[in-house]
Amino acid sequence: SVYDNMLYDLPKGVDISWYNLVEINGSTELFHERYKVQDEKNVLKFMLEDATNSSSMLSSIKMVRENIRTTRDVVPEATWELINELDIYARQNIKKGINRSDRHTFLNRIIEGCQTINGLLAGTMSRDATWQFVLLGRNVERSDMTTRVLDAAVSLMLQHQEEERLALAQVLWSKVLKSQGAYLNYRRTVRTSISGAKVAKFLLNDPYFPRSVSFCFSEMLVAVNKLPHGESVLDSLKVLKEMDFEVTTSDDLDEEFRNYLNELQIGIIQLSSNITESWFSFDKEGEAA
Repeated sequence: SVYDNMLYDLPKGVDISWYNLVEINGSTELFHERYKVQDEKNVLKFMLEDATNSSSMLSSIKMVRENIRTTRDVVPEATWELINELDIYARQNIKKGINRSDRHTFLNRIIEGCQTINGLLAGTMSRDATWQFVLLGRNVERSDMTTRVLDAAVSLMLQHQEEERLALAQVLWSKVLKSQGAYLNYRRTVRTSISGAKVAKFLLNDPYFPRSVSFCFSEMLVAVNKLPHGESVLDSLKVLKEMDFEVTTSDDLDEEFRNYLNELQIGIIQLSSNITESWFSFDKEGEAA
């Protein structure tokens, strides 16, 4: 939704492809197996509707529905009804998301449905082990996506000449903040004009914003400390929290910075693997590994 808005706001002479969304999600190989043309319609079908893409919106909602179906005894009773309503709406109206005329109405309805479910969980779930796993899953996803969005933004800037970068930066960095729901929080916290360096520092290091990488790691540390057998997960988190890259000006957002983000993403993947191995791996007899 934010990307759609950004394309309308871009200055003349600056061309950005819809295909960047596929790259942000690391799904280029699968996309090329399914589609020959990298146009708007194919990208949106792949990102929103495609059942072969496990990261598509419909696939994600389907997996949430299945998770809630098999864990109904530990989540609020109304969660099942809400995810069913969202799943039905998404499947029945998916073409609205692909077509331009009703896209924002459709996407806003999906966002509101997700927010309703998250709000129900946050407001009514006991803070037991189940809730700690909700926090772990949420913050693994958020930290990974924040680094991917930053990486994509820096990549776009580096693809353009100096004069184009100045025009692009005026639109791009505010859209990066809006993609993370961070625009007003940034304005209130940083209290200066928007620049690439300040946005990167805010989304990486702010200790209070829920989608900053630093905040996500801190939340996961709290959750892991409330669960048994989390030693390897704690080790991964400590390594991630010690990783740092000094950003002083927007000139620091270069290929070296992208390498740093890549190392963060590799660390987050390892963290996710450690979570699986610590709590969700089972031997042939069905016992926890």
